[in-house]
Amino acid sequence: MISFFKKRKKNYPDFWVQYASKFETKLPTELQKVRFVVLDTETTGFDYDNDRILSIGALSLQNNTIAINQSFEVFLDQHFYHAKNIEIHGIMQEENKERITEIEALMFFLEFIEDSILVAHHAGFDIKMINEALKRHGMPNLKNKVLDTSILYKRTLIKSPLLIPQEQYTLDQLAEKFDISTKDRHTALGDAYITAIAFIKIVEKLKSTKNFSVKKLWR
Repeated sequence: MISFFKKRKKNYPDFWVQYASKFETKLPTELQKVRFVVLDTETTGFDYDNDRILSIGALSLQNNTIAINQSFEVFLDQHFYHAKNIEIHGIMQEENKERITEIEALMFFLEFIEDSILVAHHAGFDIKMINEALKRHGMPNLKNKVLDTSILYKRTLIKSPLLIPQEQYTLDQLAEKFDISTKDRHTALGDAYITAIAFIKIVEKLKSTKNFSVKKLWR
């Protein structure tokens, strides 16, 4: 009788089970050994319920080095496009790009990120969009720790009554601050690259602060 009330184990896809198994070991405590994956998404809009991911771009970063040969970029087959957003990201339905299904994109993405620390600018949006896609296919949220470069950047600012930090900093502001080229701005992989460079520079600033530790990055 008791077994009747036991919670049934979810029958998740093999690729999710393999991804989840990566979290059975602890993350390294030395910064140079931690693998970060810097990501960005381009979407049909900003409505979590009704909009969809058009593309995901990501880069592997470890020991202050971006592994260009490990870059990740996929374009998803979607059927709903906002004309005003096409003007920004330039992804059009009729473009001659190889596109894959949402479930295929999730499978490849989880295989790429493994248990890495995820980094994104205004990360809440990108992670929420990916989590909503996972939910549509019956899977839980991402298990990775997440860092937001907009929040981290504010921690590098000198505390002063004369300096009132903005609530948010745009990726363009960070690119200008750190003299990063915006040539490929508003493409998922291009924005991931800008974010990765900004993240490296932000971490270098944080490392110079008192009592810095790796764990404080994602406190």
